[in-house]
Amino acid sequence: MSVARERDTFPQPTAALARLPVEVHKGTNGWVAGSQEDTLAMEVPVALVYNGISHAVMMASPADLEDLALGFSLTEGIIAHPHECYDREVKEEKNGLAVHLNIATQRLIALKERRRSMTGRTGCGLCGTEALEQAIRPIPTVTAPPLDDTAIQYAIGELADYQPLKAATGAVHGAAWCDLQGHIQRLREDVGRHNALDKLIGTLARDGVPLEKGFVLVSSRASYEMVHKCASAGIGALVAVSAATALAVEQAQAAGLLLAGFARPGRHLIYHRPANVQG
Repeated sequence: MSVARERDTFPQPTAALARLPVEVHKGTNGWVAGSQEDTLAMEVPVALVYNGISHAVMMASPADLEDLALGFSLTEGIIAHPHECYDREVKEEKNGLAVHLNIATQRLIALKERRRSMTGRTGCGLCGTEALEQAIRPIPTVTAPPLDDTAIQYAIGELADYQPLKAATGAVHGAAWCDLQGHIQRLREDVGRHNALDKLIGTLARDGVPLEKGFVLVSSRASYEMVHKCASAGIGALVAVSAATALAVEQAQAAGLLLAGFARPGRHLIYHRPANVQG
């Protein structure tokens, strides 16, 4: 299947784009100003509402929001399995968008208890975490797939062709699901790198993709949160275009996750490869 045909199945970016007038300044020996229209990435408030209870609000690109809601629910431990989310619906609100989710009763009870434990505390400011000892959550173990250098480099070579929002605006991140040969199968984009990854994870969960048969490639750095989200979803390998943080490497080691970074054409770093995994 050609790259062009594969891209036809990817979400169209028009809902997340805006056209605005800008001034263009050019010159070396003197500046000349002109005007044109430019394409910008849209960024809107998105609320996640569980059984009528608003739990989280984030700034996101207004596309693939049902995937975002499912992925976020899984990686944040609000639900344990996709089937515990019965329904998702995006609605326009006065000041943004809201994704209304209907989740299992036992998961709603746990969510309410989590919210009660937050009430009245002074937050530490880390993604809503309310106590420093809760900032670094336990990470589940995963099984890393056999991933070789050729597959990583092939995926890097394909990445730009699968990022229509990035090509149009230069202002978004991408998260791609690649098979073990490096062919990109799915990709989601967002102004936020965490959101892009949650959108991808939601897509994989919705479609029942076997996670042992591929890896994630992200156009950002590999931070603690990116490693933790992958491990929480059962993904065993993460490749990042930029660097990894020291905590991300530590978490990858704890989870048994294969972690690569600074992935550029002709070069990449392996920060952690489990001893039993061949490259």
